[in-house]
Amino acid sequence: MPVQEEASSSIITDKAGQAAHPANPMTDRIFQGIIGNCPQMRRLFELITKLAEDDLSTVLIQGESGTGKELVAKAIHARSPRVKNNFVPVNCAAIPDELLESELFGHTKGAFTGAANAKIGRIEYADGGSLFLDEIGDMKPVLQAKLLRVLQEREFEPVGGLKPIPVDVRIIAATHCNLEQMVEEGRFREDLYYRLSVIPVNIPPLRKRKDDLPLLIKHFIKNIGRQRKKPLQGFDNQAMQALFSCNWRGNVRELENLVQHMTVLYGGATVRLTDLPEKYQSASDNTPLQSSCMQQTDEQIPGPEQLSLFSTPAPENGTIWSDEGVDFKALVNDFETQLIRQALQMTDGNKKEAAKILNLKRTTLLEKIKKKNMQDL
Repeated sequence: MPVQEEASSSIITDKAGQAAHPANPMTDRIFQGIIGNCPQMRRLFELITKLAEDDLSTVLIQGESGTGKELVAKAIHARSPRVKNNFVPVNCAAIPDELLESELFGHTKGAFTGAANAKIGRIEYADGGSLFLDEIGDMKPVLQAKLLRVLQEREFEPVGGLKPIPVDVRIIAATHCNLEQMVEEGRFREDLYYRLSVIPVNIPPLRKRKDDLPLLIKHFIKNIGRQRKKPLQGFDNQAMQALFSCNWRGNVRELENLVQHMTVLYGGATVRLTDLPEKYQSASDNTPLQSSCMQQTDEQIPGPEQLSLFSTPAPENGTIWSDEGVDFKALVNDFETQLIRQALQMTDGNKKEAAKILNLKRTTLLEKIKKKNMQDL
C-alpha cells in the first residue's frame, strides 16, 4: 500500500522529502514511503520501478480514497530520470472549475477580469518533471480536450494566449472513479481515457491486504510517537482481532487516523478492545479470528514489534483432516516454521531481533533455523 494520500494542491518540488532509493525494492517493507510486504504490494513496487525507468508513458493510478495514490505517483517520479525537476500535484476535485483552467495552463495579462499580471500554470511549472492530476474524473469536458492536446502535441496555450508553448512533462493521473464506466456514460472523453490509461496501476484496498496491517500499525505508532511524550505501546490480542475484522472503508488513511486517535487517548499504554471506538469493537463480533496467535493466547502483546506475527495464517486447509485424524507434530512444525520465517522477514534477517520478537533465546532460534534448513533466509 501506501501510507497516506495527500490532498494538497500546492506545488511540491523534488527536493521536498525526497527519499533515497532502496537497494532492493522487492525485499524492503518501506518503498519510497509506501508500507507493504504482501504479494500485491510487492508486485506494485516492481511495477513502479519499471514505470520509473520509462519516463515518457502516461500512467493512470486507480484506487479507492485513502489507498495512497499520490504516494505512488511520487514514487514513480522519485525513481525516474525526472527526479531533478519538479513534481507538481493538482487535485482536480479541490479546485473550482472556473479556476482550474488557469491553474493548469496559466494565463496572460488581461486574459480575464482580475488578471492584472501573467501567470504560469502548473503544466509549465512541471516542464521536465511530472504533473500529477489527482481525481481527474472530476475534470470538466472542456479541460479534458485541452489536456488531450498536451498529451498529443506536447504543447499548450495559456488562457488568453495565442502562441502554443512546447512542454516536456510526464502526466500521472489518478482517480477513485471507474473511468471506463464514465466513458460509456458520456461523462469522460474516450480518447483522453485511452491516452491516460497507457499503463494502468491499481492499488489494492487495505481490506484486501490485511497481512500488512501489523506493519502499518507499527509504522504509525513509531511515526506518531516521535511527536508525543508518551507513544502508544501497541494493541492487545482482542483489539488486534477487531482491527483484522474491519472492512477499512477509509483504507490506510483511516488506519493512520485511528492510531493517532488512540495515541492521544492512551499514550504510554496498550490499547484494549474496549478502548477502541464502538464501530471497531462491533466489527469483531461477526468475523472469525484472523490468526492462530489470537486463538492460542489472551496475553497482551508487549509492543508493536510483535504485531506482525498476527498476520501468520493458521493451517486451516481442510485437506489436513481425514478419517485417521491429523499429523499434529507436522502441523505444529509447519506453523513454527512460518513464525520464524516471518520474524526473520520483519527484521531483515537479523536473528537477534527475530529471537526477541519470538521471545526465544538467540541460541534456541539458531538451533531451530539449522534444524529446519532455513540458513538461506
